[in-house]
This record gives sequence, C-alpha cells and structure tokens, in this order.
Amino acid sequence: MRRTTVIAAAAALSATLLVSACDSSGADDDASAKKEAAPAVDGQNINAQPVSALKQGGSLRIAIDQWITQYNVNQVDGQQGDGAEIARTVLPHLFYADAKGVGQPNPAFLASAKVVSTSPQVVEYQLNPKARWSDGTPLGWKDFEAQWKAQNGSDKAYEAADTSGYDQIAKVEQGTDEHGVKVTFNTPYADWPRLFDPLYPAAYTDTPEKFNKGWAEKAPVTSGAFKIGTYDKTAQTITLVPDPQWWGDKPKLDSLVYRVLDRSARTEAFLNKELDEAPALLPEDYKRLVKDPATDIRRGARWDEVHITLNAGRGPLQDVKVRNALQAAIDRKGINASFAKDLSFELKPLNNHFFMPNQAGYKDNSSEFDTYDPAKANKLLDEAGWKDAGQGKPRTKDGKELTLDYTLSAGGSSSQEDQAQLVQQQLSAVGVKVDIKKVPANDYFGKFVNTGNFDLVSFRNVDEAYTSKLIPVFQQPQGNNLFQNFGSVGSPRIDELLKKAGQTTDRAEALKLYNEADVEIFKLGHSIELYQRPEITAVRKGLANYGAVGLADVDYTKVGWQN
Repeated sequence: MRRTTVIAAAAALSATLLVSACDSSGADDDASAKKEAAPAVDGQNINAQPVSALKQGGSLRIAIDQWITQYNVNQVDGQQGDGAEIARTVLPHLFYADAKGVGQPNPAFLASAKVVSTSPQVVEYQLNPKARWSDGTPLGWKDFEAQWKAQNGSDKAYEAADTSGYDQIAKVEQGTDEHGVKVTFNTPYADWPRLFDPLYPAAYTDTPEKFNKGWAEKAPVTSGAFKIGTYDKTAQTITLVPDPQWWGDKPKLDSLVYRVLDRSARTEAFLNKELDEAPALLPEDYKRLVKDPATDIRRGARWDEVHITLNAGRGPLQDVKVRNALQAAIDRKGINASFAKDLSFELKPLNNHFFMPNQAGYKDNSSEFDTYDPAKANKLLDEAGWKDAGQGKPRTKDGKELTLDYTLSAGGSSSQEDQAQLVQQQLSAVGVKVDIKKVPANDYFGKFVNTGNFDLVSFRNVDEAYTSKLIPVFQQPQGNNLFQNFGSVGSPRIDELLKKAGQTTDRAEALKLYNEADVEIFKLGHSIELYQRPEITAVRKGLANYGAVGLADVDYTKVGWQN
C-alpha cells in the first residue's frame, strides 16, 4: 500500500502474506504451488502512467487505523504511520525515495543539496525560491535551525522521538543567500538526506510548547501540493485538497480522503466502493478481492518487519532471563507456517532487526535463545526464580503468578488475534500466563505502545531505507522519553555501536557495526522477530501511479485516474 515512513506504522497484521503466484484473473490460489523466493528489493507495481494520460479530478479514498492525534512526526506521539503519511503530503518533503529506496532531491523544494566539505562534513541546501509556507512566509534556514535545536537532544523539554543525526550537527546557518542553508556536522553522518524531511516551520516549532502540543490533532501550517481541507472527528475523516498557492506540478486529484476504519471492515468497504484500496494479504480477503472485476491486485517488496516487542520497563520482563525464556518458548517457525500454509510464499523467520532478507547487509544474528526450545525456556524460568506450579498452571514467585498482558488494537485484523492466541498457548506450556487485552484503536499507540503500557505488543517497523532511522528503536531511553524503544531494552554497548555506525560514511563498516549491535539486541531479548511482511494490496482499476510502491515514496501530484 502507500509508503509510511515512520516506525510503529500500524497494529500488526500478523498473518500478512504474499500470494505471489496469483494474478487478478479471478483464479483461486493453488495451495500446492511451489513456494517462491522473496521479491526483488526494488519490486513494485503502481500502474505507472504519464500524467498526461490521467483525467483531472476525482478522489482517492484511503482507510487509516486511527484518528490522527499528532501531526509532528518528530515528537514522540507522532510516530504513527498514517499520521506521518499525511504530514509528509502537506509539508516539505525534501527527498523522494526511488524504487530502490534512494532519496532524490524534490525540485519543488530543493534546487540542490550536496556535501561540499568532508572535514568537517558540511552540507549545503539551496531552496527553491518559490517554496513558501501557507502563511506566506518563505522557507528558510531558520526552519532548519529550529528543527535541529528541537531534535539534537540538548533540551529535554522537547519530546523528540529521534535525536540521531541531529545530535551530530555543530551548527546551522544561512548559506550563500537567503534561500541557502549551511549545515556543519561535528562528526560525519552518511544518512544526512533523511534529516529535515519533512521540514517544519520555525515559527510553529521553536519552543517546547509549540513542538510538543502545537500540532496535536491539526497541522497549523502546511506547504505542499495538498493542504488539509477538513477534519471531521465525528465522521472520522480527514480530507486533503489541492492548495491553490502551490507553485509546483498541479495534482490531478480533487481530494484525498482518509477514513478511520477497522481492518476487518476494509474488504467489505472496498467491494462496496467506499474505498479505493484495501489490504489483500490474508487468504479470506484475497479470495474475495481477486474475483472483483473492478480490482487490480498489486505487489511489491517493502521494508516491513513483523515482530513482538517485550517490555523490560515493568513487571517480570525486567529480568533478561525471563525475556530469553520467552524467546525460546515461542515457536517462530510454527507461527509463520500456520499463516503461510495455504499460500505460495514461504515465510522464513526473520533473524535481523536492521535488514530484510532481500537487502544488502542481511545476516542471521539470532541468539541461542531464538530457536524453539521449551526445555531451555523452563530452565531459564527456573533460574529466574519462577517455580513450576504444575501443568496448565502459571509459575509463581514470592506469592505472585507469572502473568503477562498481550495488548491488541480492537481495530486490528483477526490474524492479529490469532497470533496472540498462538503465543498465549505456547507460553502457557512453560508456565507463563498471557492475558489478551483489547484496547480502542484510537488509544492503541498514544496510550499503550508509545508509553510502554504493555508487556507484549505486536506492531510493524516499516520503510527504513536509511538504517540510522532505526537507532531510536534500540537506544536506551532517557528519563520518560522512550524514543521509539517502547520496551526499554538496551545497553551502553548497543548505544556505542549504533553511534559509531551512524557516524561512519563507509557503508561496509556501517553494515558491520549495525550487525554487531544486532547480535547484542538479540541476546538481550529486545523483541521476537517473526518475518518480513510482503506487500500485496487491492487497488481500484484505473488508478495510476499508486499501489504497491515497495521502497519508493508516493508522489501524490502524479496519482490519478486514467481517462
């Protein structure tokens, strides 16, 4: 589906499978088909068409998981992927990722952006002189400076979701003219294009109050081909419309309509022509969608990781031996196989937190605890002081039962609940009681995931073309700021390795350092890695330049309906 560029994208569709042997002819999937290899890293299917072949007008209707509560993607509560997608559509998106995930300067905002010195590293941006905020103010170097100050970690009052990269900048100043920006780094930073993207206006982010709260449930200022037309909290819809002040290529669509809708309701809504795309990953959805004559099934290869986060910030999981026991007690191959049994795509366990199996840098970094071994799990729980209370009963320690909650979004799919129930059964076999707790979809991230208010939770990390974007997922929290390490599992050694990886411009050395950190992350029981989620979506026929985008960004000025 559309590209979401920030982690914690959505409540996990934990049985999200690729029916790669099928097409949109209406034929059912052949369960006996040979299991196929992972798709190419640049695989995508968007019905690419020249803009001249598209008609003017029409709407694109998209389902989202929850009401957007934070439009500042750089703030700790702004990491929900649908909100990030909307923000990047209405704010300056400086670099568009191509099919291989490589950022290319967006000419609507950048005339140029390049490294002009390596010792120290200096990056100079030349802004498009036409680029303005919706309040009429030109984009300028002060916007870059304010974003750097808010996110470099020096002022803890700014609740920044990610300080990596920004904390390596020494200064931000005006470039050669009023449209130039000069950024000087203390230490080299290879992933510099990911910074300041999207860009926020200084006047609306230059204090902690504005940064933390000024973008709650609204975007006070925009700068893009689209602006936000209406927020309808009653109908749970957010409508984007073309901005008449836009200086770039005019969009073809009259509106983008985002509607909060439970995942279980999306297939029906699509078939009723209430939506223009719907997930086609689950067999029950695919078999209905593929038979609809007005539907295209589109597939791509996305950076998309399904996992279970273990929370070391509270309760029994504070003990690494208990986390390691869970790693050994959960049958990852069994979970994957149970969902893949009717499909042609083989889901192999994912054994890397940073790289996908079809991506350069991937290697198996799993620990001795990540192979299914109930006997080892029992031994670890014994060593942790949790006494066996007999078959079917939870272990006990100091008069307390070994009980964990597994928090689910009420708006998630049936497969999300199926996965939780499998984990519940597997952990029960070693004396760990799991209570499955459903919470309102609109509260799932803001009140539970982002705040560490869970024991076990499953969501997805997506579209990490810049590996350094994952640093806040594994760095140690600072005070109440979890960054994106919602389970609070980390160590000084991991922080050291990630810092070095983020500072090297030698890609081979960076891959080595990320993998060294990954070994430590597995040992500490940060999360249960499950699989790379392939991309398969149903799209209304005639919709062009949209669908399974893979590693690329969506350019909504080019999306539209064919004549």
